[in-house]
Amino acid sequence: MSAHCQLTGRRPGFGNHISHSHRRSPRRFDPNIQRKRYWLPSEGRHIRLALSTKGIKTVDTIGIEAAVVRIRARGGKV
Repeated sequence: MSAHCQLTGRRPGFGNHISHSHRRSPRRFDPNIQRKRYWLPSEGRHIRLALSTKGIKTVDTIGIEAAVVRIRARGGKV
């Protein structure tokens, strides 16, 4: 699964591990991506989305129909 949210577009951030001696090595900060299944009443089917935890909260606030409209507006496939 790719580490990006279909709704918010969150992707991994990059930075450095910094050891006790202050040596630096590359690292990656992945968003907390969860696969959630929602019922889409307008199409009469379930859809499965890869969402960050903030994306899940957004769906709870605006509803699945509005979230699908936003995903499709960004060019995402649902």
